[in-house]
Amino acid sequence: MFSILINIIIKSFKLDKSLYKDNKYFMDTAIYFAASLILITSLISIIPNTFFLEYMSVILGKVEPPRLLSVIFSGFLAWFAKSGYLYVFGTILFPNKTTQKNFKKTLTIVGYAHAPFILNCLVINTSMLFLVVISYIWYSVTLIVGVNQLYQYKNLFKSTLIVLGPIIFLLLFTIFQLSTLPTGTFS
Repeated sequence: MFSILINIIIKSFKLDKSLYKDNKYFMDTAIYFAASLILITSLISIIPNTFFLEYMSVILGKVEPPRLLSVIFSGFLAWFAKSGYLYVFGTILFPNKTTQKNFKKTLTIVGYAHAPFILNCLVINTSMLFLVVISYIWYSVTLIVGVNQLYQYKNLFKSTLIVLGPIIFLLLFTIFQLSTLPTGTFS
């Protein structure tokens, strides 16, 4: 069983499409492998979060780190929320003629895509926090490949739009909010 999990992690790192096509990775135990990846990456996320809080304590003062239970709970909550979002947009709003509606497979794909977050264990001080951005970009690309294979889109545009939609919306909203800030001096 451990060798299957290692194989899933390696295929996810390599952006291997066969991970999402091969039925042996979507058997009854697939959801447990995906949940294991979510648990592992949630625990690993404590490492860069600690250094980030240390870095921000210079600006904000002492900040208490979250409890272990809240880190694990929020990891699983984010997993279900992201899977729900992708399921709604992938099967209901942007369906393909051959799209099969299966929430369990969506959960599995999102779980498998979390494998690049294992790189966050390499963040050993604040100067290496850039690895968090690299692992997030790698995660997004892995998720795009998985969504494209699961929902059988003809090109990567739909899956890229679905996966990166919330990020693009957040960036546009932030730019809009920053553009409405008053500039100059007050008298």
